[in-house]
Amino acid sequence: MAERSFVEEVKKLRLSGGDVFRGEGILAVTKALLESGVSYVAGYQGAPISHLMDVLADAQDILAEQGIRFENSASEATAAATLAASVNYPLRGAVTFKATVGTNVASDALANLASGGVTGGALIIVGEDYGEGSSIMQERSHAFAMKSQIWLLDPRPNLPSIVDAVKQGFDLSEASNTPVMLQLRIRACHVHGHFIAGDNKRAKFTLKDALENPQRDVGRIVLPPASFVHEQEKVKDRWPAAVRFIEERKLNEFFSEDADDIGIIVQGGSYNTLLRALERLGLADIYGNTQVPLYVMNVAYPVIESEVIRFCEGKRAVMIVEEGQPNFVEQNLATILRQAGSTTALHGKDMLPVAGEYTAAELLKGARSFCERYDRLAPLPAPVRKVIPLMEVAAVGVDAAPEPALPSTALGEVVHARPPGFCTGCPERPIFSAMKLVERELGPHHVSADIGCHLFSILPPFNIGNTTMGYGLGGAGASALNAPAGKRAISMMGDGGFWHNGLTSGIANAVFNKSDNLTIVVDNNYTSATGGQDILSSNAVNKTRSTGHEIERAVRGVGVEWVKTLRRTYDVAGMRDALKEALTTKTRGPKVLIAQSECMLNKQRREKPLVRKAIADGKRVVREKFGVDADTCTGDHSCIRLSGCPSLSIKPNPDPLRTDPVATVLDSCVGCGVCGEVSHAAVLCPSFYKAQIVSNPSRRDLLRERVRAAVIGWLQRGEARRREAYAF
Repeated sequence: MAERSFVEEVKKLRLSGGDVFRGEGILAVTKALLESGVSYVAGYQGAPISHLMDVLADAQDILAEQGIRFENSASEATAAATLAASVNYPLRGAVTFKATVGTNVASDALANLASGGVTGGALIIVGEDYGEGSSIMQERSHAFAMKSQIWLLDPRPNLPSIVDAVKQGFDLSEASNTPVMLQLRIRACHVHGHFIAGDNKRAKFTLKDALENPQRDVGRIVLPPASFVHEQEKVKDRWPAAVRFIEERKLNEFFSEDADDIGIIVQGGSYNTLLRALERLGLADIYGNTQVPLYVMNVAYPVIESEVIRFCEGKRAVMIVEEGQPNFVEQNLATILRQAGSTTALHGKDMLPVAGEYTAAELLKGARSFCERYDRLAPLPAPVRKVIPLMEVAAVGVDAAPEPALPSTALGEVVHARPPGFCTGCPERPIFSAMKLVERELGPHHVSADIGCHLFSILPPFNIGNTTMGYGLGGAGASALNAPAGKRAISMMGDGGFWHNGLTSGIANAVFNKSDNLTIVVDNNYTSATGGQDILSSNAVNKTRSTGHEIERAVRGVGVEWVKTLRRTYDVAGMRDALKEALTTKTRGPKVLIAQSECMLNKQRREKPLVRKAIADGKRVVREKFGVDADTCTGDHSCIRLSGCPSLSIKPNPDPLRTDPVATVLDSCVGCGVCGEVSHAAVLCPSFYKAQIVSNPSRRDLLRERVRAAVIGWLQRGEARRREAYAF
């Protein structure tokens, strides 16, 4: 299996009441689900909650003991639709996926769920992947929560707060008959800490009870006229119930409320970063004691008017720390204060960045501006350089007049940006090397990219890819370009995206509309981009899921006739020829090329420990490495331009008569052979060679090495004698 194993960590899920739980945020969420009496859990992997799915997969024996059903869903929409079990039955259910793309995929199911409402607690755990650590469009879950009126929790990023938010989320959902969204930012998912564990609870009303006693309520089905009533229920019943619950349970927190006549309102997820900024300014300590009053919104939506008015009463000004754009909370606060006739000045995006992640550096600037404006900090003096006349320097010496130290420069201003790229030995790199070779012969083609590692092809050195529309939507992104022309459009799709929705939205759609374009399906054996989880076409034998279903059979099953599978993507010449054939064949209809090779990152994770153990045990181990003969290398560097492997670099030319640096292979090489394959397929210089590194060599290996050394030494001595002869 490629999936990361959490077998040891999940043992902590058996801790009982009073025990101290220590671990990562994701593991704490799983423990909180067990303590909440949940009946079922579903989800789709994606950063930053991929590990939650992995933990649940490894904890299925513990889940089974509690009667909990776990579903590794085909997509986020599938996961969200699972919550239908909580509509008519008092069943607590949770689903998880990456926001905001996962929320977008699940939007239809979530909108219907929010319209009809729920009886049992329904919790949607979304991993908010926002800012510089994000790989998606910069949007927020907040907008969807407001649109469908799903309550949004944004707890402070520490384990007790996260665990409490899970438990309170189920209670809030049941109290207001509304699904609740729990937002966990990337730092919250991976934060480490401890909390006092509780006992795991088995649901009083089980899935078996629901099946044996089916219940039906036409008023909960989203169909007119009931759907019109749902809109009124949200405003007249569910919202007031949620507000009462939030106020009574004190889900939002006040710190040093009356300590000053200014204050800061902050969403829970940004609390740690803000506190760090205040500590740097000398206005707080590392234990959370602050001189500036704070109102922490662990519930980001709905905004509780009574608490806002209470916090702002008697204060000259408050600043809202709301990450992202649009400024939903700031607009809401402005309306509340205006309608209440408050004279408190409200600041937000005027002192903080309008968009982008609120890092510690950005919050430090914003908090400083706010506190300086209201005289809580003295303005920073402008840096002054003392100019010393040369004669004075000569008289007293340089050391007598040192220049004042200047503020350190931000890292981003002095370090070059590092765009994402393929890993060393990635089997997807040779696909795009082959595409560049085909481009030399047939010219450039329109390439519809897709979500996944293959999206890195849009960057140098490949510069391939025109658009990307979403996970599994590479084929659909090229569908409008199905027109008679001298060239065919190319679309990309990963095996994860294929099973997510690409089979229907891309392949089947192309069959139905008689497309003549080419779709390349990159088959890594599992969803590599989300952490290596198994999928339908995985080769691994999975005890809890069905694998081994070939992509080619599925493609032929929906009607594609031109299908080819390449079992080894590192065969650059074979990949080039297959691409050329697909783009020039007279055969009409959709063409699908399946490029198979295991993700090198996961392969190395599996094989490296085995190799280290074998070497430690004294066993003979042979590893392959590639290198470049500096005497043969021309310094053209086409190998680098057509491969881009991180292990390919340059070094000074050893020939004093040549100035161009030569290519070299770094120690990070994993021996995939792409560099040599590319050189051969592109008819480049024959400077690449393959070497075998033998650990714990046998007697035969040692004898062979001595013979080789003797022969090479004899040849080298003969060459040296000939050079001496020519020298005279």
